[in-house]
Amino acid sequence: MTNEYGGVGNPQHEPVFQISVVSRMVGIHQQTIRSYERVGLLNPARSSGNTRLFSHADVERLRQVVRLVNDLGINLAGVEVILRLSRQIETLQQELAETRQELDVARSAREGRRPQATEEREGGYER
Repeated sequence: MTNEYGGVGNPQHEPVFQISVVSRMVGIHQQTIRSYERVGLLNPARSSGNTRLFSHADVERLRQVVRLVNDLGINLAGVEVILRLSRQIETLQQELAETRQELDVARSAREGRRPQATEEREGGYER
């Protein structure tokens, strides 16, 4: 069982919490969680009996939604835009890191040496 935010085998994305538990963890009413799901801000996995099951990642996403709404006063449409842009940024950062790794390997092959580990570079960026 997976949802659109996670993958198989990642414990952060393993659906384990029922809505009543999530409600207590985050400190909001179950109906609020359901309304966030209705507008597309959350997409918990479902059991074979159609019970919502939330992963740790789902709970963190819900906490982020609650912070944006309650602490910053952002409306739900704004929250959706922020979350979508955040996902795009994370995807682009991952692609950039992979491209840098590929370039390091190619550069090292041309120079006839082993690639330098990313951690050895200052701040993760080559200077």
